[in-house]
Amino acid sequence: MRRLRCIFWLGLKEVMSLRRDWVMMALLAWSFTLAPVMEATGVSSSVNNASIAFEDEDNSPLSRALANAFFPPEFQPVQQIVPGTGPAEMDAGRYLFVVAIPPGFEKDIRAARAPEIQVLIDATAMEQAGIGVSYISNILSAEIYRFAVGVDLVDPPQVDLILRSAFNPNREPVRFAGIVALIGQIMWLTTILTGAAMIREREHGTIEHLLAMPLTPLDIAMAKIWANAAVVLVAAGLSLVFVMQGTLGIVIAGSTALFLFGTALFLFTATALGVFLATIARSMAQFALLVMLIVLPMLMLSGGETPIEGQPPWLQTATLILPSRHYMSASQAIVFKGAGVETVWPEFLWMALLGLALLATSLLLFRRSVVHDS
Repeated sequence: MRRLRCIFWLGLKEVMSLRRDWVMMALLAWSFTLAPVMEATGVSSSVNNASIAFEDEDNSPLSRALANAFFPPEFQPVQQIVPGTGPAEMDAGRYLFVVAIPPGFEKDIRAARAPEIQVLIDATAMEQAGIGVSYISNILSAEIYRFAVGVDLVDPPQVDLILRSAFNPNREPVRFAGIVALIGQIMWLTTILTGAAMIREREHGTIEHLLAMPLTPLDIAMAKIWANAAVVLVAAGLSLVFVMQGTLGIVIAGSTALFLFGTALFLFTATALGVFLATIARSMAQFALLVMLIVLPMLMLSGGETPIEGQPPWLQTATLILPSRHYMSASQAIVFKGAGVETVWPEFLWMALLGLALLATSLLLFRRSVVHDS
């Protein structure tokens, strides 16, 4: 009991020290408010509110149907412009896409000829332009095929294939990107806060004072772990409620309590990783380099950027030792699919075992690093 009290008060000292560090507090506030919102909404993998114009030289029912096939929120209302003025309008920055319908287009379609539609693209908006050309091509092809079926130029399909998207029926990228951004911030901040606290104790010379007290390396490490994990857990919970659900409108399909429990388990692993990196690094600069070399690949291979199934088989096996992979898998199952503990318990077990292994290794290296410094 006395040992638990020592760990509690030592961790409380860590929280008070963090409260006086305005740089870290500002980083914490930024990471769980504006940073995930900007990451979720700043880079879009779909076309959104793109400006489009039509040069309709055919003025037929088919050409008008093609112009009416573009809807918000992917595209702005279609504007009809004078034929031949498309390049000048794009140079002026008024339109991102210009579709030119040649004269006699519907007549050529009825005659079973293959007329061409010209699509001008402002490629300076690289991502929207690259994705938008696929959108426009699919929309035009679908409308022309529907017209051809209606005038008996082609036979209707024997099988009507209907695609339904599970867990995200509207395919909203913000919903997925927001949770991935929150998980990334949790990973970064937890590792940085814990490791920086350990490095700061060493650089200020207070680590030797702590070891001179009736404290063990386990006491010091556990105090760092619970204090920093508690701060990040509270910040992550507030971000989940007010930023993810409030600002971004993300709906949590599963249990919020189960998600926070998994987050707490992951925080134990991430803080243990921070302690481990701090025992290896000799200075804050070395610690920063280690974070870039280790934490960044962990996030990239966690399944948030690319699916685990899309990675090479040998890499899929290697990622089993990454706690970020198990946390990402459990979080997506809870948030998007409404999974319960009976589904995610293997991921929780993996995180616990990896955290214990990191903590045990950190304790073995901890005193050795202190003796080396002294």
